[in-house]
Amino acid sequence: MALDSFLLALLEDPVDHGELLYVPSDNVLYNPRLRVVYQVRESIAVLLPDESRAVTDAENEAWTNDPSVVHTGK
Repeated sequence: MALDSFLLALLEDPVDHGELLYVPSDNVLYNPRLRVVYQVRESIAVLLPDESRAVTDAENEAWTNDPSVVHTGK
């Protein structure tokens, strides 16, 4: 399930407080500055630093160039 657009407007990274990229095709929230990804489970963003994971170079390339990503934040 996709995240609600109202919720996306409020979300920010819990570590650096910057915007995230919501990747609907993989249902994840990605921080390209820190190169970490957060899972979305049952329409709930799991923004816990301990549950984030580092991304591969291929994931970074794909997600930063994906035209369907949605930028979070105001």
